[in-house]
Amino acid sequence: MTFRVSVERYLGAVAQQYHRGDAREESYYDVLKQLWEELGSQLSSAHATLTVLPRQTEAGNPDMRVWSGQQHVTGYIEAKEPGITNLDHVEVSEQLKQYRAAFPNVILTNFLEFHPYSFGKPTSRCAIVGQRSPTGL
Repeated sequence: MTFRVSVERYLGAVAQQYHRGDAREESYYDVLKQLWEELGSQLSSAHATLTVLPRQTEAGNPDMRVWSGQQHVTGYIEAKEPGITNLDHVEVSEQLKQYRAAFPNVILTNFLEFHPYSFGKPTSRCAIVGQRSPTGL
């Protein structure tokens, strides 16, 4: 499967969940996990995996733990619903400040935008967009 096909399938799944109108944030977790693992196997020899809703850490309870290989935690993901269109407000929340201070790698996402942080500092943001936004946002 190609990168493009993986992303298009992901966007379709996000849109489908969103348009049902009853999805909660957790409804999108498996969709992101599938994309992450597909792209990880395409882009790296190490099998990238996510643990959805991992055990609580000393800094709180991020939504996902990112693994590289079998034993190496590489970061955490904090997700918000796709309807949250301004992640800038979330990144200054106490929750995210705590995660950024505690973990070397954190990604804040609304499943369409991704705001990565390395050692507390923001790095290059990215957004997944199709020919038209799947959520209409």
